[in-house]
Amino acid sequence: MLAKNNNQVQILPMKTAKKRSSDKKITLVDVADASGVSAITVSRVINQPEKVSESLRIQVQKAIDSLGYIPNQHASSLASSKSKVIGVAIPSLSNIVFNEVLRGIYDVMGAAGYKVLLVDTHYSPLEEEKMVRTLLSQSPEGLIITGGDQTKACQNFLHKAHIPIVQIMELLADPIDMNVGFAHGRAGFDVVKHLLGQGYQRIGFIGARMDPRVQQRMQGYKLALEQAGKFEKNYIVTTPEPSSIGVGGELFKSLMASTSGVVDAVFCVNDDLALGALFEAQRMNIRVPQDMAICGFNDIEAAAYVNPSLTSVSAGRYEMGVQASEMIIRVLNDKPIESKKVDMGYEIKKRASTSRI
Repeated sequence: MLAKNNNQVQILPMKTAKKRSSDKKITLVDVADASGVSAITVSRVINQPEKVSESLRIQVQKAIDSLGYIPNQHASSLASSKSKVIGVAIPSLSNIVFNEVLRGIYDVMGAAGYKVLLVDTHYSPLEEEKMVRTLLSQSPEGLIITGGDQTKACQNFLHKAHIPIVQIMELLADPIDMNVGFAHGRAGFDVVKHLLGQGYQRIGFIGARMDPRVQQRMQGYKLALEQAGKFEKNYIVTTPEPSSIGVGGELFKSLMASTSGVVDAVFCVNDDLALGALFEAQRMNIRVPQDMAICGFNDIEAAAYVNPSLTSVSAGRYEMGVQASEMIIRVLNDKPIESKKVDMGYEIKKRASTSRI
């Protein structure tokens, strides 16, 4: 600090401020003192709440809330050898399809006292490998991962993790541990059989992103048409771009141009593409379903509310998240599971967009 004295500048000593008691980091002992119990009891309330009475939990939680105490979860996991963390890897946080799956996971895991650590793999096996390494570095007690398209390196360290792992969204011939999903190829096959049953003969296909599950749907489509003697290679239009309603419209225009407009039905690998195809068909004055049938996949909410309403494949995504979570919790609690592979099945929600008959 500077002070003037007889035209001279003097340097005055700075006063050292006392550290306020409120600046002190709140500890587990502080919570114990405030709640009138031992530190061991506070630790048990935080890490093993099922082992204490509800009244004691409320008593300690009031002290925690009042003091603003943040438990050191890393220290707790070291002490108990349990992190109470479940890792979840999905291909896209922006894809609405995964919202219901995640809701099922969060509902079950939250109720059981587990925290969900979520990562986005961007539909890339290499990014998935990196993200799974990150998840495993956090010592999760279990892992939920999408599909079976992992790199060999990723498969290797998943096998060596020695934790319960559930691969979701599709059925796999050789899962790493447990598997919950449905047969995308069979669903694609059944969509075509439905369209043929409605009297449509020249069935096109539009797809985007072309991840393994989309390719399985396309293989089912091809197989059904080959068995019916109606498969035409130029009836397929795809793009590696991400799906969107706009992309669906563009792909529909490309399909109509490449086939000279002879197709009378189109199977879209998801509802975004199907909505885009529907809107573009209406702009082109193509009547749906009289002149053209349009079928989607995933049965998002909008499918039932557009006009005409959109036929789509529903696969119970919320239930899939619930099932995967419950399997992991049962394993962690040393309880038996009925099967390590669960086929959730699917349903073709038949609506106006494919109802010619």
